[in-house]
Amino acid sequence: MKKLLRFLIVITITCQLSTLISCTQDAYEKGEGEYSLLRGDFAEAVVNSTKQVTKIITDDGDELFVTSPYTARWIAKADTTYRCMLYYNKVEGKADVVSMGQVPCAAIVPLSKFDKELKTDPVKFESTWMSKTGRYLNLSILVKTGATDDTTAVQSLAIVCDTLITHTDGKQIRSLILHHDQGNVPEYYSTQVYVSIPTNRIDADSVRISINSYDGEVVAKHPCR
Repeated sequence: MKKLLRFLIVITITCQLSTLISCTQDAYEKGEGEYSLLRGDFAEAVVNSTKQVTKIITDDGDELFVTSPYTARWIAKADTTYRCMLYYNKVEGKADVVSMGQVPCAAIVPLSKFDKELKTDPVKFESTWMSKTGRYLNLSILVKTGATDDTTAVQSLAIVCDTLITHTDGKQIRSLILHHDQGNVPEYYSTQVYVSIPTNRIDADSVRISINSYDGEVVAKHPCR
């Protein structure tokens, strides 16, 4: 029997970490129904000593207590902060959480220390953007996945740093590569993947990231300072 693939964000994942970006929208502009004020935000989820989210800090800088403590299986550590994507209603200055999912924060691995063969199997590129605070570089991509009876099939992503370019004025550009290994996983349908890179891990004034898409190479450039 075929089994759904394992999708591994080898993204040298540090799934706990700080703030993120601004990607807010009001799903409904009018009305008084249950979801009339529904918002979607990337945010920090502040976890208490009993592994419950008690507060969120959105990428717009809003700091909101939740109407009731939120728990999830991915919350593995107490007294910490996780990166998340959440949908919520803003009610009397608090967040009434509808759903919350973990978003990985990627470490940056030097190419010289990358213990795998660097691969750039194609993905579908959607966008890159900096958080409003400038603290995170964010990626939105689609990867092709599918069911397989190959138990060794594991798809993986990572962020690898290639070179550091220094200009005559002293300004530096850090060059990154999106490593993507399809890992013998069938390419039947698309799965949305969000990844965030903390800019405090980018030791340069600006960053360029190379992404191999089905339409060719995409190079996105962003200032970091």
